Amino acid sequence: MSKKAEKANPSSAALRQQAAAQAYQNMQAQMQPPRHLLQGCLRAFLVGGLICLLAQGVQEVLLRQGFNLENVGAPTSAVMIMLAVALTAAGVYDHISQFAGAGSAVPITGFANSVCSAALEYRSEGLVLGVGGNMFKVAGPVIVFGAAGAFVVSIALALWYTLGGGSI
Repeated sequence: MSKKAEKANPSSAALRQQAAAQAYQNMQAQMQPPRHLLQGCLRAFLVGGLICLLAQGVQEVLLRQGFNLENVGAPTSAVMIMLAVALTAAGVYDHISQFAGAGSAVPITGFANSVCSAALEYRSEGLVLGVGGNMFKVAGPVIVFGAAGAFVVSIALALWYTLGGGSI
């Protein structure tokens, strides 16, 4: 169809474009692999649970080494972060993440993985501008929004208590 005919009948061009978009969506739906939602949820639950079980084991070992219940949390987190960084540097954590999805991304080990993987990606650009400048590209927004969210919630709770809302 010529440009002159398309200008005279704009609805036919729009109909052809809509039909082409529909055909593309149909083809995309046929080619897309099926999603196994239940299987993905089970994997995430199991791997996330195993990470938490490992952290509990680390905490128990530290408690037996003389830490008390009040101050064992920070060393446990540090050990889990170091373990995640070591697994990321070895290329193992990526395979765990592929298998588990959010089960490996939600615990503190997922945060350590995101920081470490960004640092490894930019190490060729140098320590300051490469690693230091790009390490928090992925994790930085999480930190900012986490801190901002905590601030907003704490202000809301302070107002609640101040205005006599009672206890939560």
